[in-house]
Amino acid sequence: MQVERLPLDGPLLLTPKVFGDDRGYFLESWNRRNFAEALGIPEVEVPSFVQDNQSRSSLGVLRGLHYQVAPEAQAKLVRCVAGEIFDVAVDLRRNSTSFGQWTGARLSGTNHRQLWVPVGFAHGFLTLSDTAEVLYKTVGYWNRDCERSLRWNDPAIGIEWPSTGIEPLLADKDAAAPGLADALAAGDVFDSHLP
Repeated sequence: MQVERLPLDGPLLLTPKVFGDDRGYFLESWNRRNFAEALGIPEVEVPSFVQDNQSRSSLGVLRGLHYQVAPEAQAKLVRCVAGEIFDVAVDLRRNSTSFGQWTGARLSGTNHRQLWVPVGFAHGFLTLSDTAEVLYKTVGYWNRDCERSLRWNDPAIGIEWPSTGIEPLLADKDAAAPGLADALAAGDVFDSHLP
């Protein structure tokens, strides 16, 4: 697995080795030992994934920016198995030197990349292809009481979303999400610089 460190401390871009021939291809999408090595931690400290989620979205659908706070904070390992998305992580660790900054990568069914989004980050993606299917593993179960959203186009964050030629299609909760300053004022950020 190729591991790419991104500009923010925490998120990683992981590209598995793909073995292909005229019949198709094979790849290993998850391996605990390799993931521990990518995170730089002992295998026994690898976060336990408890839930797998899948979504299908059409061109221009923007999902996020989502995160969960304690006691059910979530980390995510995200991949796009069909189509293409622009996947984003926003640092919400109050004491981090990159608080409020973002990083992003294109994930697709052809590049097989995965984005590791640790606890302490909001996550979202924009569908760039006619349709896209996204799978992600989570550390922490979904919990409505812990779920939070950030406004996708908050100028304080300044995400540079690629153009799809249409206005982003949002869920009502995402369209009404607060900005970073409101989340900070409400205490809906993370107090410590988490690993």
